[in-house]
Amino acid sequence: MVNNSRDELKGKVMVLGDLVEYQIGTVASRMVISNSAGSVTVFSFDDGEEISEHTAPFDAMVTILEGECSVRLSGETYPMKAGDTIIFPANEPHAVSAVTRFKMMLVMIRG
Repeated sequence: MVNNSRDELKGKVMVLGDLVEYQIGTVASRMVISNSAGSVTVFSFDDGEEISEHTAPFDAMVTILEGECSVRLSGETYPMKAGDTIIFPANEPHAVSAVTRFKMMLVMIRG
């Protein structure tokens, strides 16, 4: 199920991991919800890809949908696999690196 319109997702039963395909050598994403309260985005990471360390002004929750990754949060490293969830507190440095190809959902709450 790959479609770029968020409106077409409303009222539908879906498998989040099916919303974004793996792409060789890159990180791909698909925004599912975006409004003034926050956003929900699904990402796919090819093996060895990462999002480098950064901060965000809002709390964010990451849930691993499939595969395995390594998360760095405020200097600590956490191995994560499908079904695991972590919350990144606002303004704390964090990074995500693929151990295998993996997919994740990012929920950002603006507050």
